[in-house]
Amino acid sequence: MSLDTGMRVARWTAFDRQAPPTTATKTPRPHRIAVTLFTGGRGGATIARQLLRTPGIDLSLVINGYDNGLSTGALRRYLPGMLGPSDFRKNLLLHLDRDIPEQAALIAVLRHRFPVGATRKDLDDLVGTLASPGRPCGEGAFAALSEYARAAIVRDLAVLRRRLERHPGGLDLADCALGNLVFAGAYLRLDDFNAAVRSCARTFGSPARLVNVTNGENVYLVALKQDGRVLPDEADIVAPQDATAITDLFLLREPLTPRFWAELDARPADQKRQILTRLSGRVSLGADARDAIQRADLIVYGPGTPHSSLLPSYLTPGVAEAITASPALGKVFVVNIRADHDVQGLSAPDLVDLTLSYLGDPFNERRTITDILCHRGSVPPAELTDRRTWAGARWTLADLEASDHPGQHGGRRTVSALTSVVGDATLVTSG
Repeated sequence: MSLDTGMRVARWTAFDRQAPPTTATKTPRPHRIAVTLFTGGRGGATIARQLLRTPGIDLSLVINGYDNGLSTGALRRYLPGMLGPSDFRKNLLLHLDRDIPEQAALIAVLRHRFPVGATRKDLDDLVGTLASPGRPCGEGAFAALSEYARAAIVRDLAVLRRRLERHPGGLDLADCALGNLVFAGAYLRLDDFNAAVRSCARTFGSPARLVNVTNGENVYLVALKQDGRVLPDEADIVAPQDATAITDLFLLREPLTPRFWAELDARPADQKRQILTRLSGRVSLGADARDAIQRADLIVYGPGTPHSSLLPSYLTPGVAEAITASPALGKVFVVNIRADHDVQGLSAPDLVDLTLSYLGDPFNERRTITDILCHRGSVPPAELTDRRTWAGARWTLADLEASDHPGQHGGRRTVSALTSVVGDATLVTSG
């Protein structure tokens, strides 16, 4: 066993033996465990939140920016070159406690949405209120903001306001999340999406390391179904749909216009695939993402909407190689408890196989996935009954569902199961 691996084993062993945290525990623990979670906006939220609450964990969240929903899509059209900020914004909520006034105010900023019919004046009035601590807004929703957060939020919204003054048309504020507009202002100020993510993480005090999987190249997610139909953007991929399987994902340089989509739809599936491949843009693995993967003691392929939140991240050139190079003691796939619209009819093993395929390791020869963690209520196929393995990865059944939210992972239960899985891995490695 190498010295580096031995040190990692020692850290995991120390972590595994820690007593449950108590409110009296204030001394920082000497051993830190680096956990990197591939996630989207909500699918892995309960797991990430519990990891943040666990002493000794340094958490990195690897996310893509291909969200293109209604208000997010409008914002991306207004600011050509900017990726979708929504999933990053949602992950800024993980650590915030509504019972703490300053944090409740940050939640209010991130979640506030403008009503139908909102105008630039409404944004101007809100920024004016934020800039004046003595003027509560929304029954005092923002009144408890810290001086630092207030100044940073006003700074970035002011940049967006100047853009709207110069280019008043093209952005309907209806249903826009205020948190997304803060991201937009940070992007305009820094002219770099990844820098904007880091800036907003500081503004909202995130203890997690939020990481965009790419270097910030602006591309648009499109899918092709088995029957040849094209799903023209990310919003269509996550929307209710029939059970016909999605077979291909593409990251296009430009969004599909309705006219081009109609012309494309009349062509045979093979021609559509060729055309969409030619229209694909180039993306590259971000330096922060590479670092988070290669320094991880544990890599978690989180649950979520696979064809929007997860598989597109795995498409990024360099991700598979970084995972292979990572000395992480565990590379754990967490199976969805409830199927999303984009994966109807696919079993848990099917989702594992799909992930391995997108990561260029269909037979798991590179040990891209070491363990599969599945809720006990999900019945595994007959092949797993005796072997408890799939594609060379250990299959672990555990009670993972939240008792008060059916279909969602319970954070404490899932993190406990992850700890057990990687604890077992340390024993195998050290033996």
